[in-house]
Formats: sequence, structure tokens, C-alpha cells
Amino acid sequence: MIKTLDLNAYYNDFHVLKNISLEVEKGEIVVMLGPNGHGKSTFLKAVCGLVNRVSGIISYQGENITGLGAEKIVNMGVTYIAENRELFPEMTVLENLKLGAYSKSARAFEKENLERVFNLFPRLKERTSQFASTMSGGEARMLAIARGLMSNAKFLAIDEPSLGLQPNLRDEVAGIIRQINEDGITVLLVEQNIPQITELADRLYVLEEGHITFEGTKDEALGNDHLKEIFLGM
Repeated sequence: MIKTLDLNAYYNDFHVLKNISLEVEKGEIVVMLGPNGHGKSTFLKAVCGLVNRVSGIISYQGENITGLGAEKIVNMGVTYIAENRELFPEMTVLENLKLGAYSKSARAFEKENLERVFNLFPRLKERTSQFASTMSGGEARMLAIARGLMSNAKFLAIDEPSLGLQPNLRDEVAGIIRQINEDGITVLLVEQNIPQITELADRLYVLEEGHITFEGTKDEALGNDHLKEIFLGM
């Protein structure tokens, strides 16, 4: 569904991603692991048209999308959910959700997707008039994911969904991501939490210093001493 071939990405003169070749097949949950600051978020942003300077090839459903802007990519069904959530704090839950349906491809499905979101996140339905700035960390993360779904996405690139959450909320968010996937949405996920990996991943990649250093199943990953050392050391 998403495929990169020899993808390079730069911030000014800093070479962040170095010849990354990766594939996420339709219906999968693929997890990308790696130390902080080694390019994981940059990879998600590059795929979603949010990095200005890239080379190589990014394709979506067989179509070359390299160099396309974020708005065009969202219209095609690819949505990025940021680590910092990027909510509008002085807007309500409902207003934030409706902003997620701004793209041409999503407007016609706003009512349908809103109902779907409220079925997945009943807590948000109870808080439609609440300002985003007053939400807990877990609620804000749920709102960010829900707003991504309002874009009528077929492919979600989710950055650190469990970051800063208590263990019970991590489990809840993981369950929601699994449900989203079972509903037919393909997921590429950046995460650092081992329980999340074992529960969610169909396949994993490890990114270190801008290079892919491991590719395999979750069982292969958890049996890899080097990989376990990375995450236990974080």
C-alpha cells in the first residue's frame, strides 16, 4: 500500500533518512522502532508530504506520490497523526473533529465518520462541548486519533500514540488502534513500548541513525538481543 525506495530526507543540510526502503501492505499494522532523534518521525512526515526536501521514491497504492504536498496526500487517504497531537486548544472536541474532515475526500463522509468516531471513542461523545485544552493526556491522544479518522483515511501514520500515557491508557489506545485496523485501515506506527509492539505489530522495522537496521516479525524482533537492548535502555 505504501512503499519507499531509497528514500532520503533532509532538514536544511542535515541528512536525516538514508536510502530507506520499506513497505507496508494493505491491512497491516507495521511498527517502526528506534532511539529518539534517529529519524522515525521524519519518516512518517516524509511519507505524508510534510518534509520539503526528499529524494528517492514514495508510492501509495502503486502511484508515485514523491514531492506531493500534504493536502493532496490527505485527499488520497493518507493521514499523519503527530506525536504532539496538534489540537486546537481553544476549540471544542466537536470543532476539532470537524476540522479533521476539511479535505475534499472527507467532507461528504463527515456525518458517517463522526458516528464511527463516537462508536470507537464514547468518551469523546460525552465531551463534545469540552475545550481541547482541558482534556487529560489520554483524552487528547484519543481526540488526535479520532480527528485523523475524520479525514476518511485509508492509511494512518501514527507517531508515538502511547507517549506519556499511564499503562491502562496505553492499553486502551492500543485496543483502539487494533479496532481501527480490523475496520480496514492500514497503520504505520512509531512506538517505543514493548507491550504495544507484541500486541499490535504484524511486522517491525528498526531505524538507527537514519538507516534501517532490522526488518522482521514481532517474534523475530523480541528474540533479537540488540533490539531488546535498545528499548530496555531507553
